[in-house]
Amino acid sequence: MLVKKNLSLKDIYKFAGQHLLWLFPWMLSVTALYYFTHWKFITIPWLPLSLIGTAVAFYVGFKNNQSYDRLWEARKIWGAMVNNSRKLSTMVKNIKGENSVSDESTDNIRKKIIHNHIVYLYQLREQLLRPVRWEHVSLYGAFGFYNQKRRDRIFKDFENELKEIHYLRYISKEEIQELQQFNNPATQLLDQQTQLIQKLLDQHSINYMQQIELQASINSFYDEQGRAERIKNFPFPRKYASFSFVFVCIFVFLLPFGIVGEFAKLGDEMIWLSIPVGVIVGFIYVVMELIGDYSENPFEGLQNDIPMLSICRTIEIDLLQMMGEKDIPKPIQPKNNILL
Repeated sequence: MLVKKNLSLKDIYKFAGQHLLWLFPWMLSVTALYYFTHWKFITIPWLPLSLIGTAVAFYVGFKNNQSYDRLWEARKIWGAMVNNSRKLSTMVKNIKGENSVSDESTDNIRKKIIHNHIVYLYQLREQLLRPVRWEHVSLYGAFGFYNQKRRDRIFKDFENELKEIHYLRYISKEEIQELQQFNNPATQLLDQQTQLIQKLLDQHSINYMQQIELQASINSFYDEQGRAERIKNFPFPRKYASFSFVFVCIFVFLLPFGIVGEFAKLGDEMIWLSIPVGVIVGFIYVVMELIGDYSENPFEGLQNDIPMLSICRTIEIDLLQMMGEKDIPKPIQPKNNILL
């Protein structure tokens, strides 16, 4: 997630500047062809071109709106994770049966639930970051390679923080190996939390009503995990996404043929102004398309994604402090204006 208030020209160039490498030569070639040949038949009247541009703008706007909905829903899911984790922790810590007696065994079970839950959050994050075939980091060719490099650079900046996850003190190596046998380890971790809550009931540390409340809290994570997996595993409808790209390409292809005719009316020397104008207009449409395209998939580890690592660390800190532990990790800090 980008945390700067305003993007610099350097940031904009990093995001979409590579498209200037074909926009400028295309506008230049059409302008030069018209200037040196005066072939008026290659020009396009501005009215039909403006109609195409308006239609494309509406279509791209619709796509961007729907893409933002996916991104914002993903953020709401992790916001709910934060709230529900705090609720679960305070209930696990404080809810006790009428005749319950606090002993070392019971305290260890309560602590194990919280530790297990922290592991669950990090595991869910890791599962959501696994690339699927329609994401940018899974593409072949130059664009896929470029986005893979982007992701690698971001992960390298947070190398130390990511290493800390693999040395979590909350789970043993044997438990890790056991989890690796399952297709969905995060779900199994939630199931283990249910088993631990059942142990509290068996030891009469909580009553049936309290067990129901605790299980309802666990169930809320199944719901939020399912919503996140739906976004991850169900792509933005490819026809909406693909045709938006195609329409932008058609408009940018036709754009210089319309602009050059308009500037030719102002005189031969003014024809060359169609190059910067065409590049600016084309770049605006390309960037609008890219914004929607990169907002479709909020769980692929790029700079526009949900900062799941930071959210997990925030929850971890809150839960450990609730349990009275002293060895508290530090919050994740932005690096190069990106929060992972």
